[in-house]
Parts: sequence; structure tokens; C-alpha cells
Amino acid sequence: MSPSPKSDVEPVEIRAPEGARMMEVDWSDGTTSLLPHRILRGFCPCALCQGHHGPIAWVGGDGLSDEALGLKGIELSGQYAVLLRWADGHATGIYRFAFLRTLGELYGQADDAIRAAAFSHDH
Repeated sequence: MSPSPKSDVEPVEIRAPEGARMMEVDWSDGTTSLLPHRILRGFCPCALCQGHHGPIAWVGGDGLSDEALGLKGIELSGQYAVLLRWADGHATGIYRFAFLRTLGELYGQADDAIRAAAFSHDH
């Protein structure tokens, strides 16, 4: 989709207040990414959602209740990613920082464009 962001850009702060449906990431280059939970869950990169091969593609999330789209936890995974724990118990998606940065570019795009997006597992 888009060019890969610089690998040296890292999150400075990640916010997802309880009850919110948007995660915000402040990056070391001064930019902020807005990440609706629907997009994060729709592009969950885990093997259960995506399989083991091919690009990371839209897998849905539209049928999930608003409660299920709540984040119950955000945990660092090494020095390169976060693990998101969802309210419905799903907690196997490890989101690389570069992938979060790229997903942030989808904010404000039309639903058709979001659903058509696909990303390399290298993100």
C-alpha cells in the first residue's frame, strides 16, 4: 500500500482510554496516528485471523459488538511491537510499530478503500 515508514520511528506514547474506540499513538518524529479499534481488529495480524501466508488483509470486525471492540490491554512485545488484548478475549495479534504507523494512514478513508487494503507481513 504505502511506503514503509522509517524503521527508527518509535512510539513515544500509546493511548486507548477505557471506553474509547480509538487508539492514539504519538511517534518519535512528532506525528500522531489515530487508529479506530474497528480498523485495528479488522486487520488483526495473528495467524488465526490471517493464516500463515499471504498479505495481511481485512478480515472484518464489522459484525463484532461495540463492547467486543474495546481494548482491555496493550502490552509491549519486544522492542518492535505491541500485543492488543480485546474485550472478547481475542489476544493473539502482535502489531509491529511500522504496521501501526501504516494502519494510521487509513484513518478517514472510505470503507471500500479500507477493506481493499493489504499489507506485507514485513510491517
